[in-house]
Amino acid sequence: MKRILVRLVPLTIVAATIVPGAGHAQTPLACESLAGLKIDNVNLLSATKVTQSTDLPSHCRVLGVVRPAINFDIRLPAQNWNGKFFMAGCGGFCGTLDSDRVGFTNAMNYALRRNYAVSTMDAGHWGLSVLDGRWAYNNRIAEIDWGSRAVTETAKVTKAIIRAFYDEPQKKSYFAGCSTGGRMAALEAQRYPDDFDGIISGAPALDYTGLVATHFAWLVQANTGPDGKDILTKAKVPLIRDAVANQCGDATGLVVDPAACTFKPASLICKAGQNSECLSAAEAAVLEKWYAGPKNSRGEQLYPGGLPKGSEPYWPLWVTGLEPAGGKLIYSFGLDFLRYMAFQDDPGERYRAADFDFEKDPPRLAFMAAIYNAMNPDLSRFKARGGKLLMYHGLADPIVTPQNTLDYYATAEKAAGGSVADHFRLFMIPGMDHCGIPAQAGPGITEAGFDPLSALEKWAEDGVAPDSMLATKTDKDGKVLWTRPLCAFPKKATYSGTGEIKDAGSFRCE
Repeated sequence: MKRILVRLVPLTIVAATIVPGAGHAQTPLACESLAGLKIDNVNLLSATKVTQSTDLPSHCRVLGVVRPAINFDIRLPAQNWNGKFFMAGCGGFCGTLDSDRVGFTNAMNYALRRNYAVSTMDAGHWGLSVLDGRWAYNNRIAEIDWGSRAVTETAKVTKAIIRAFYDEPQKKSYFAGCSTGGRMAALEAQRYPDDFDGIISGAPALDYTGLVATHFAWLVQANTGPDGKDILTKAKVPLIRDAVANQCGDATGLVVDPAACTFKPASLICKAGQNSECLSAAEAAVLEKWYAGPKNSRGEQLYPGGLPKGSEPYWPLWVTGLEPAGGKLIYSFGLDFLRYMAFQDDPGERYRAADFDFEKDPPRLAFMAAIYNAMNPDLSRFKARGGKLLMYHGLADPIVTPQNTLDYYATAEKAAGGSVADHFRLFMIPGMDHCGIPAQAGPGITEAGFDPLSALEKWAEDGVAPDSMLATKTDKDGKVLWTRPLCAFPKKATYSGTGEIKDAGSFRCE
């Protein structure tokens, strides 16, 4: 059944354009009138005025569906539109129209406050949460919508609505997303280079199949004992965290260069007579596998790198569980991916992470990789249309591990035959968790600690490429703890040798 559906999908992909004479006038339309527009393959559900609040400017909100099932939310400032369009991605498996998400990550209201016309979408399906992958079971059309179609089709509809409402097109279009949204962002630059003038791709899960199937299965299998229980538990995380920070961290607690950290798990193995503040040999073996990343029996690396050293403060949410009994998000997320999304033919709910075969299964991921993954290093069409791609990744990210992003940048340079700095800038951020989510305390900045959108605006609109961005670390009360420059790769922030180490002025990009 799935193979038949793949052939049918191209027939459903029609650009969102207003049907001539069906609604678009030569003067701007009133908000409520937008619901009456006729747009190919789109059902417009409502258009409603939203009065100004303390948080958002007054705007026109348009809800609709791109057939078959891509739900979208478009918001158009009623006054003082800045003439630009901003679209937000979504995280995990998406599955909800997370229109009022707070902060910057995958949040469209961040730009609405700056008087952008904005939109977002649910990636073409409904899910109980971003961890719920059941929607994809034997549903190739939904997988394609999530994989590549939802963003480009929503962008086309948004542009049509903008033109109808303001009687002029946007001057600039931007997209921003992190994690799955970061994959969407990179895919836009690779496959649909005309959609956006500027793109922000955060912590991008570029090789989605390699990451969520192979790497996540490796993490689970490495930490599962013969009794089916975890070998390394959350109780040992503080010990490991402190040992890595003491050996490899700087004065602010950041592990600036995880690849150069020489911490060895064996150094924590219990000595004779010691039974606390140490690791068993089995626990140390788990760490070795986690830091190394997945390999087959021939020692071949199946996914680049493992958990980065310095990511330990963030393990509780992702890999070891929260106190007192919180789940491990990588485990549940990876399991649904394996059951319903990773393979051409879905194995279903009886499949377990322990069933993944590191000899036979990685090649079986190729079919779905062609639908999901954003690994094409050729950005020549995006460059030719003047596009700008700003990519960032936390070096302490334990879920979308950063090495693949570094590798992708290198392959992009190789494909371009040299520097890509005129259209592609990468920022690796020491100590930052996945997408800089503020849920966990750690040594790095959160998403609020830097401003990639302003940097992208200056680059795309004024031609000022971002050589660096300012990172600001604050405590829970907003007090500034330190500042530091984030340098465009391959440069790194280097302490000048004089001045306060907590002051960005004491660093330079080298």
